Amino acid sequence: MPAARPADGGAVRSSDAAAVAAVEVRDLHVRLDGTPILAGVDLTVAAGEWVTVIGPNGAGKSTLLRAVGGLLPASGAVSLFGTPSEALRRRDRARVVATVAQSPVVPAGMSVFDYVLLGRTPYIAPLGRESTADLAAAHEVLDGLDLAGFHDRELATLSGGERQRVFLARALAQGATLLLLDEPISALDIGHQQEVLELVDRLRREHGLTVLATMHDLSIAGEYADRMVLLAEGRVVAAGTPREVLTEQLLATWYRATVRVVDGDHGPLVVPIRPRR
Repeated sequence: MPAARPADGGAVRSSDAAAVAAVEVRDLHVRLDGTPILAGVDLTVAAGEWVTVIGPNGAGKSTLLRAVGGLLPASGAVSLFGTPSEALRRRDRARVVATVAQSPVVPAGMSVFDYVLLGRTPYIAPLGRESTADLAAAHEVLDGLDLAGFHDRELATLSGGERQRVFLARALAQGATLLLLDEPISALDIGHQQEVLELVDRLRREHGLTVLATMHDLSIAGEYADRMVLLAEGRVVAAGTPREVLTEQLLATWYRATVRVVDGDHGPLVVPIRPRR
């Protein structure tokens, strides 16, 4: 299933991606309701790379993704494919960045197909209608995510796992070059977790997508990420390959967890163990 592509280029073209980072975050500070959440975060994601941000609850992972996606003010701190985020108009940003949030708003009474079709909004003229290509893109991603029989179902009638796949389908239909995935598999069973992540990885390799994700499941995160960033107390405390970040010492320090790290075929596997009494 190829990733949906816009009929015309946005403000940032994929051909520019080879020369610049897909995401550049420098000294990002975010305060919410007066409380500091991020305190000087630096992050670089190369074009075509998969970077997963991990960290304990409250570390600021979702806040970081929201800032990168333009949903939180981050004046001068975030650039996308070499362009300062605040310089991008909303429609242009939507052609570059697609986000799958943890708990998206589900419009009342909306069908699965109509929801996925919303991903094509950046390519539809104001007061215009979707094209045949837009409809085909929506059908294509639904088929690729094993949702072919869900077109006319209302979103509200779906299980949590089914909804999560629909949320991803909308993001893929958007045809953006950067995917922001905030806990994309948290509501899925293990089979669909693998299907979704394999699909994202295949699209990344075949179509040059860049992925910035957050995940709680450390073993799965280590299986798919090229690099990992460990966020704690609002700052980056470790970054590198999965084998460099997923160490027993780092996880004990920042998660306060007793684990055993076992080397696997595609990355380290993190096994929780009961602490000795």
